[in-house]
Amino acid sequence: MKIIIYNIDGKHEELAKEWSKQTGNEIKIVHDLLTPETVELAKDFDGVVVSQVVKVDNAVYPKLREYGIKQISQMSAGVDMYDLDAAKENDIIISNVASYSPESIAEFTVMVGMALVRHLEQTRQNVKEHDFAWENEIRGKVIGQMKVAVIGTGRIGATTGRFFHGFGSEIVGYDLYPNEKLTSFLTYADSVEEAIKDADIVTLHMPATKENFHMFDAEIFSKMKQGAILLNMGRGALVDTKALLAALDSGHLAGAGIDTYENEMPYVPKNLRGQEIDDPILEKLINHPKVIYTPHTAYFTDQALQAIVETALEAAVEVIKTGDTNKRVN
Repeated sequence: MKIIIYNIDGKHEELAKEWSKQTGNEIKIVHDLLTPETVELAKDFDGVVVSQVVKVDNAVYPKLREYGIKQISQMSAGVDMYDLDAAKENDIIISNVASYSPESIAEFTVMVGMALVRHLEQTRQNVKEHDFAWENEIRGKVIGQMKVAVIGTGRIGATTGRFFHGFGSEIVGYDLYPNEKLTSFLTYADSVEEAIKDADIVTLHMPATKENFHMFDAEIFSKMKQGAILLNMGRGALVDTKALLAALDSGHLAGAGIDTYENEMPYVPKNLRGQEIDDPILEKLINHPKVIYTPHTAYFTDQALQAIVETALEAAVEVIKTGDTNKRVN
């Protein structure tokens, strides 16, 4: 089989080439995005795999159908870059990688949460300035004596909740579809507002949808506990970043760990060292003393990369062979 892969970087490329060698399937690497211009490169290929967060133009779908291609396999859990209805109208199956080492993201979430609770960034800055004093600004708390609200209790959220529970934290969860199997370590709330009202840490693990765009806005932040911490390793669109910064500046929130920023597309994952960033909100997020910002790296482990590449390629093969895949999202 011949599969074309768009917008792949070096780390993924190595793994894709290894998969090709092991399976005997031919791959073509394209470092550009999948666009109405680059889609023509897919002609004469059997399948398409894509790794991008930039919106895919709807003009791509009829072109793929014209070429006899029946699918696009996305190398991520998120598929908000696709118009799923438009793809379906053109008989294009969109698949994703729903689970790729949830432990990677959960461990990262807990790590950032602990760094905020213990004021690690401020402590390190003080030390660089030879300030070794034990001041109140770096005094922390015990994670095991905190309440953690997990918003979205799928694979990643559930694993994050288990990890925090391992420290002794009380876990409250919210999900549109509660999982009774998780009630051994968490208690479900009936609404987001109920889940967050007494939580010391609120961690987001939901997909982005039209319904939950900016779910965490000024109104929700005002209902969070004074001095709470927000962690977003889910999707950037869940958080109104201006409102978050205002809540941090006012002192209502004590800190935020942000791995997914709503307007990250022009910057992540690029090396822009020494270049200006034309986004004052992102600049403020990066430089805010109460924020730990990371460029969508919570998932970035050896195990996750391998799972993402292999699962996406195998989903493409499955559609080519059988006409469908259980990883489809439309």
